[in-house]
Amino acid sequence: MFKNLVIACSLGMIAIILGAFGAHSLKEVLTAEQLLSFETAVRYQMYHVIVLLFVNTYDGFFTKQKNIISHLFFIGIILFSGSIYAIQLTPISAKSIWYLTPLGGVFFIAGWFILIIFLVKKMFK
Repeated sequence: MFKNLVIACSLGMIAIILGAFGAHSLKEVLTAEQLLSFETAVRYQMYHVIVLLFVNTYDGFFTKQKNIISHLFFIGIILFSGSIYAIQLTPISAKSIWYLTPLGGVFFIAGWFILIIFLVKKMFK
């Protein structure tokens, strides 16, 4: 669990750094559409970091449950946000990694679905 918190906090710090970088340095480099895409990646990363902090500090989940949700969200952040960062900040062609963004979204959805299942099971205990 502690490892999950360290990773979540690190991802939160990276989201803040990238958000500031985007707001202050990328306006001159990216088009409005590219900047919006970049901001979406930062926003989704931070949303999931906040949920990870909740999940990993909530005493109502077992360690195994925390790990399952955390791993799904970690992979989602890497694939979804990471692919958008790579597309916007590197010469990597969107055509070569386009599938990573929706795949990351699938991991986010799976994480939320599992979170719902764990909470509903807890409600009916």
